[in-house]
Amino acid sequence: MSEHAEQRTTSPSAEILLEVHGLGVRYGKVEALRDVHIRVGRGRIAAVIGPNGAGKTTLLSAIAGLLPCAAGQVWLDGVQIAGAAVEDNVARGLSLVPETRELFARMTVQDNLELGAFSLRRAGRRERDALLAEAFRIFPRLEERRDQLAGTLSGGERQMLALGRALMSRPRLLLLDEPSLGLAPLIVREIFQVVVGLRRRGVSVLLVEQNARAALQIADDAYLLETGEVSLAGTAQALASDPRVIESYLGLGRRGDPGV
Repeated sequence: MSEHAEQRTTSPSAEILLEVHGLGVRYGKVEALRDVHIRVGRGRIAAVIGPNGAGKTTLLSAIAGLLPCAAGQVWLDGVQIAGAAVEDNVARGLSLVPETRELFARMTVQDNLELGAFSLRRAGRRERDALLAEAFRIFPRLEERRDQLAGTLSGGERQMLALGRALMSRPRLLLLDEPSLGLAPLIVREIFQVVVGLRRRGVSVLLVEQNARAALQIADDAYLLETGEVSLAGTAQALASDPRVIESYLGLGRRGDPGV
């Protein structure tokens, strides 16, 4: 455990897996996030929507441990993880799928997946094989391409591989950064259906997504992040009905967005 991690002195609700309290992040003198409060319940999907440059990716990076927090606290299942090492957070059950996917292009699909189980390297081969089989069950297309180099996959297949690799670490909380970016509507629908399936399996999801319509359709809870601050918070249904969200993010110009 990182020296920055400590047990919470006042326990959060048993229903809350992730609690972000008063989070602040700076890039030099630029304040990217200010006093951000977010919660993700166990077995629930929380969506963060908002415009480009609002700080959505910064939020996920800070939670995962890729960026230092200038202020605030991050609790994962009652343990303070702000400032903890990324590998410690992965071992605790937190996994990030970045917007860039970060695949190893010159390695095969199967090798990329097996790298996702690195935190379980002390587990037996049988357990890792079971995780691999589960990833192939969720994404049959990956099994068909298990010996293909990751760099030769289509955009949708790369997103499937990035998701599958994250699942190889048996996460309790999955951080998804713009999973629909650059994908065709049918592939977006398929990816989002997988995310819904993860919720049914008890995996909690914090979803950052510019496709607000699709995100709010599958989420339980939602946050609107604008200029580094949470300007609206509530159930996904409440945000989807909010006039400001409708006008700015669900307006007529977005009718072509895929549903799920």
